[in-house]
Amino acid sequence: MPRIPSSAIAAAGLVGGYATARWTKKRPLGGVVLAGAGAVAVREWQQVGGAKVAAGLGAAYVAAFAGSHPLAKKIGAWPAVFSVAGTVAAASWAVTRQK
Repeated sequence: MPRIPSSAIAAAGLVGGYATARWTKKRPLGGVVLAGAGAVAVREWQQVGGAKVAAGLGAAYVAAFAGSHPLAKKIGAWPAVFSVAGTVAAASWAVTRQK
């Protein structure tokens, strides 16, 4: 069975977490989706690139989540979420593609 790329897992966690929180109106549930996908992505980053890669990309994932909030005030919620998800996915791909 082919593995899902960690870049896709991270992007799906950010988008899915927001979508879950918005559509269910239960922010904690969105947080569960966000954290679950983040944990899976960090595990993949650890396996592919080691602890430093996992820590760096994990920090980027958390920073993207935090940064999406002020960005949403400037460009809107969905554009902000897609922007940070794309940024994290690109960073993940760039760092792990050779490994």
